[in-house]
Amino acid sequence: MARDTRTNSAELLTVRQVLDELGGISRRTFYRWRELRIAPACIRLPNGELRVRRDVLNHWLEERAEGVAS
Repeated sequence: MARDTRTNSAELLTVRQVLDELGGISRRTFYRWRELRIAPACIRLPNGELRVRRDVLNHWLEERAEGVAS
């Protein structure tokens, strides 16, 4: 029941979902970004798999947005 009350911002995305959201970048590119410490922050689960919180990915994307300065 607690899971139903979680907001979308707390959603945990798999690496595959993140790659798809980023336009289909390669897994190799994502892990290279992790090595360079420029990838969105990840959570490592006890089984070794990585997850990225939806709000962390959204914030990471907003930080990289290029636009016209006001």
